[in-house]
Amino acid sequence: MTSTQGAKTILHPVTDLAKAKPVYAALLGVEPMADSPYYVGFDAEGQQIGLVPNSDMTAPIAYWHVGDIEAKIQEITAAGGTLKDAPKDVGGGRLVATLTDPDGNILGILQDPS
Repeated sequence: MTSTQGAKTILHPVTDLAKAKPVYAALLGVEPMADSPYYVGFDAEGQQIGLVPNSDMTAPIAYWHVGDIEAKIQEITAAGGTLKDAPKDVGGGRLVATLTDPDGNILGILQDPS
């Protein structure tokens, strides 16, 4: 099995980005490092916290960083997980995918370009 590099990215669904942004800035004590109409991202002590408006997410999703996303998908599905969203490039070669555990909890995995 391959190990993860930890859950370093957590995405939060928001309905009103303008109202959510100052709340998370106050919580984290930093201003956004990425600020667009479709995503606001914060870097707080190496933790990436993202706000995602108008998404189908119903709860925050933790993304576990991995060195090989395909290998990790194979390991998780072999252990009983189910692929929800296949890997996709979200910019700059960063790949993300989601799976579910047997109870339907969403597991995010993320591979940065090497």
